[in-house]
Amino acid sequence: MSLTRRQFSAAAATAAAVAHSTRDAVAQPAGGEAPSAGAAPDVPVHDMSSMPAHWMGAEQIAFLIYPQFTALDMVGPHHMLTGLMGATVHLVAKTRDPVRSDTGLVIVPSLTLDECPRDLDLICVPGGTRGTLAAMEDDETMRFLKDRGSRAKHVTSVCTGSLLLGAAGLLAGYRATSHWATRSLLPIFGATPVDGRVVDDRNRITGGGVTAGIDFGLALVGRLRDRLYAESVQLIAEYDPKPPYSAGSPAQAPAGVRTLVDGMFTDFVTQAGNVGRAAFAKFGRT
Repeated sequence: MSLTRRQFSAAAATAAAVAHSTRDAVAQPAGGEAPSAGAAPDVPVHDMSSMPAHWMGAEQIAFLIYPQFTALDMVGPHHMLTGLMGATVHLVAKTRDPVRSDTGLVIVPSLTLDECPRDLDLICVPGGTRGTLAAMEDDETMRFLKDRGSRAKHVTSVCTGSLLLGAAGLLAGYRATSHWATRSLLPIFGATPVDGRVVDDRNRITGGGVTAGIDFGLALVGRLRDRLYAESVQLIAEYDPKPPYSAGSPAQAPAGVRTLVDGMFTDFVTQAGNVGRAAFAKFGRT
């Protein structure tokens, strides 16, 4: 289910009006009597006058995508951030040609690197494995990220996208997170690693691995609007996760699962460390 911004405007305005009217009704019941159980406040369905002015923004938001990135790193927060009324969300790549993710999902960019606005309110970089290493070695991609990231009001990433931010010199002196398998690499870039699904340090906001991007995106909605707005977005998305297994973090996963998955990342972590150091020396220190 996907709502247009106009539909969300009506829904959000109604939610705000209901919330405020309900509080007023409880605090000052008509005639001194408590409202009857189940009584609904008399609120016009499309009364836009109840919408707080700050709920309408004009943010320029860009997701940097590249071949073999992890689609869910982008799609989760993209779903949340496109719920920001007034915001413009761009999918930016080297060309406008379709970009294939690491699972084969094909995404069509809306802008090229050159077409992307120079001054962004928010830039977000999704992660990946081999695709992320290739992006760190791509001069054009890294120059773009360093340039836009140096001026953006919010510099953000999901999963191993933080390695790209770090390689561009955008995390030095900041607390940050990444996928659990690569979090220990962040000191290469002068960052302090933190175990968390969403780590917020001034205007650097980083998300943990893959599904953490949904929490990350929702947290940004709350930061850019307010809690009531974010909770409305959450309810529209019916985001109420109850996973069938409890193995979603190294701390929770059974020992055998952790050993198995750890082994899958050994080579990648070594390569990411080598590529990250080279990229940081080239882009991060200049």
